[in-house]
Amino acid sequence: MKNIIAFAGSNSKNSINHQLATYASSLVENVKVNILDLNDFELPLYGIDYEIDHGIPDNAHKFLDAIKASDGIILSLAEHNGAYSTVFKNLFDWMSRIDGKLWSEKPMLLMATSPGGRGGATVLDIAKGRFAYMGGHIIEDFSFPSFNDNFTDGKITNEALNSDLKNKVASFQNKL
Repeated sequence: MKNIIAFAGSNSKNSINHQLATYASSLVENVKVNILDLNDFELPLYGIDYEIDHGIPDNAHKFLDAIKASDGIILSLAEHNGAYSTVFKNLFDWMSRIDGKLWSEKPMLLMATSPGGRGGATVLDIAKGRFAYMGGHIIEDFSFPSFNDNFTDGKITNEALNSDLKNKVASFQNKL
């Protein structure tokens, strides 16, 4: 049985991206899913001086190990001021100090959502442009707009958007 990880690029306890990543992972059949929470991987703010004085924190190694041990990744990015959330960028920076190809060519379903109509499209575009240089193998991407209007009780209520996500999940699953 294949193993996938799913996580949000957010540390909000009520993260809408965590909810979307969890839902998308529930659509992948015959896999073991490990839902990761960035709150379980607390890290100091990256800086070269910290790294020289203290080395790379264990939590950066642990998260990278989870990526490397998986057969696929479902990630939903939070968009803060048109970019990655600070907590995600910090984790990304620490892991890149261990392995510049941190995504390890694992098949990835890359998503973003927001309460607004653009559904995190800006951060999704940033990630699509950057991840390829970091060992990213994005199979599909999905921008989910107006989260609060289209998601209830742990699932997507808009049929067209739900159908689109299911097709992208199927494509992701075929690459595992």
